[in-house]
Amino acid sequence: MSYKIALNFEDGVTRFVSCNEGETVLDAAYRAQINLPMDCSDGVCGTCKGACHQGQFDMGEEYIDEALSDEEAEQGMVLTCQMVPSSDCVVEVPVASTMCKTGNARVTATVAEVNLISPTSIELKITADDDIAFLPGQYVNIQVPGTEETRAYSFSSKPGSRDLSFLIRNVPGGLMSSWLVGKARTGDKVTLTGPMGSFYLRPIERPVLMLAGGTGLAPFLAKLEHMKANGCDLPTHLVYGVSNDDDLVCLDVLDRFTEELDNFSYVTVVSGDDSRHPRKGYVTQHMDEAPLNEGDVDVYLCGPPPMVDAVLGFFREQRIKPNSFHYEKFAASAPAAREKVA
Repeated sequence: MSYKIALNFEDGVTRFVSCNEGETVLDAAYRAQINLPMDCSDGVCGTCKGACHQGQFDMGEEYIDEALSDEEAEQGMVLTCQMVPSSDCVVEVPVASTMCKTGNARVTATVAEVNLISPTSIELKITADDDIAFLPGQYVNIQVPGTEETRAYSFSSKPGSRDLSFLIRNVPGGLMSSWLVGKARTGDKVTLTGPMGSFYLRPIERPVLMLAGGTGLAPFLAKLEHMKANGCDLPTHLVYGVSNDDDLVCLDVLDRFTEELDNFSYVTVVSGDDSRHPRKGYVTQHMDEAPLNEGDVDVYLCGPPPMVDAVLGFFREQRIKPNSFHYEKFAASAPAAREKVA
């Protein structure tokens, strides 16, 4: 038996390695030619220290307190030279991927469908030529064919399949939008680099509040697919806000999730003055059904910068501090470190 270990580096790169039964994460990474930090490999120096908050593992008793204290272990810190997984795990590595002689994986894929699902949104479906692993909520950089430029898009499909989908904003004159709408054909090849990002779904141990703006809905579709496949017994509520009525997409998909996930609910909100939608305004004005639980909630937020700033301000004003708060901003231009096109 082997386990899938996601190594999340501090520069946003994620690499997956296969860890055999009884094998340490450090040894599994070395087999994959990823040189995780280490000096001794005996649990003495602490150089290989990282964190694991997702998955089951055994640390044994061979390491010394100077390398990893009891307090650090209780906080989820690990020594990769001693960590032996007994399930799939996510390990945070506190160095850049380049320091470990690795980087983003590159995968080619074939265009299957390009669907203009609204005047402002495009659905891209592709089939990867090789297996590509990612955590639900992560993204990849896709090279615009015929150019050296890339754009970052969140997966809207579930992990574990070569059939991938993306929800992309149709930007007038945009480099990727122009190619998708005017030139892309079934069978065309594209190159993906990644996966990347820390906006992935953590273990569900309390109610979940999802806040999506525009095509920031994409990573939540991947998260919900994962939840459907793995089960979820806790309330999950999505508030999906857009600027105009035409921007509301994938409502049939969300309706399907309400049928397939017993504890999932959602509402939509439109801010445009000309909208005929029954819920007008911003997501922060429609939190009545949000499972805030005086802070006993995990919040995930993906949207344009003004929306993210407004939501952060809402929680400050309400004096609510969620158990965890994960957010990702996106913009319609080339992506920056934590500002990406969704």
